[in-house]
Amino acid sequence: MTRDKEQSMDDQSPAVVRKGIDVTPNKDGGVCKVVKKWGEDGDRPMIGDKVTVHYTGKLLNGKKFDSSMDRKKAFTFSLGKGQVIKGLDIGVSSMQRGERCILLCKPEYAYGPAGCPPKIPPNAMLQFEVELLSFKGELLTDDGGITRRIKVKGEGYNNPNDGSTVHVHLEGYCGERLFDSRDVHFVVGESEDMGVPLGVDRAMEKMQKGECCMLYLKPKYGFGKEGRAQYKIGPNSDLVYEVTLINFEKAKESWELGLKEKLDFSAGAKQKGTQYFKAGCYLQAVVQYQRIVSWLEMEFVGKEQQQTVQNFLLVAQLNMAMCYLRLKEYALVVENCNKVLELDEKNEKALYRRGEARLFRNEFNLAMSDFKLVLQVNPSNRAARSQVSICQRKIREHHEMDKKTYANMFQKFAEHDVKIKL
Repeated sequence: MTRDKEQSMDDQSPAVVRKGIDVTPNKDGGVCKVVKKWGEDGDRPMIGDKVTVHYTGKLLNGKKFDSSMDRKKAFTFSLGKGQVIKGLDIGVSSMQRGERCILLCKPEYAYGPAGCPPKIPPNAMLQFEVELLSFKGELLTDDGGITRRIKVKGEGYNNPNDGSTVHVHLEGYCGERLFDSRDVHFVVGESEDMGVPLGVDRAMEKMQKGECCMLYLKPKYGFGKEGRAQYKIGPNSDLVYEVTLINFEKAKESWELGLKEKLDFSAGAKQKGTQYFKAGCYLQAVVQYQRIVSWLEMEFVGKEQQQTVQNFLLVAQLNMAMCYLRLKEYALVVENCNKVLELDEKNEKALYRRGEARLFRNEFNLAMSDFKLVLQVNPSNRAARSQVSICQRKIREHHEMDKKTYANMFQKFAEHDVKIKL
């Protein structure tokens, strides 16, 4: 690759920039690059990465039309997603962290025959000076547990949905050790049956046929606190999977299913969820119970089937609440119990589990109210009676702590006032 230490942006011409290299995939000369400052050795951005750059864009006559430097704020975008002109997507993907370069983009890799009035005329060749400040993978979950980096972009815009049958090639790494390499078929939502971790399963709905990506999984989405003896994976291990989606067959969407199919599928999901729960695979169980809710929550039926539908929804949301209790996701326990109580305001299990979650969140008064409601529904519930006593004790302890805190505070104020008077 060519480096040019002396020339500034204003000195550049097409002839000079052609000293650089063609970084377009098909080598048509559409984006030429000259390195001004070499970056750090190592990784380059991949498709979907969040990249942060500083840039200055100019016409060939030297007229500046845009600059993040002038705004004194770096620019962040998702690489390869069409959020910037094609030339920048291609050019930045060739860079290393800390690198600064000149990119010359032909019109077809910039704004084409339309231009971008009033600053960029039709069929304009553009020059960019770009510095790559940082990049990181795409987060697929709100908790940051699954990060994706795309090595090879897939075909089209069609993705597997929940229940699709997928054919993938995967390679699993723990540290530098390859522990799994195989072609495998599985149903999205049921990958655990084939020894494939939840993180790979959840990524399927974001992939396209032919895509090859790296998935970085936190323990929650890998093999958790138990690890996996089969692969000699210890507890709480981070994992990396390289996954290629070879092919898939989509499942029917909810709106394509008749009521009988939904009820049959719900029975199967309930059974599968119970299987995963008993195995300690609580997140996988949640996926099954969520299926039931997605199929039946908006289903309007006659009186004959209304009770059947409601029973499935009650079981699904009660079981999700129990899963989230085990996962210590107490806000989600309360949320699912509330949904049950909208359908059945005196549901003993929902009241009790909501009380447990509130107790764990130190919401002692709310928890005690829930356990007292349980006793109104079922006065012989000894567990609820015991929990009321625990809540009362916790409230007393909390009040005693408050008294000591305020007593110490007032004592310090009094001592401070005495010092001032002296």
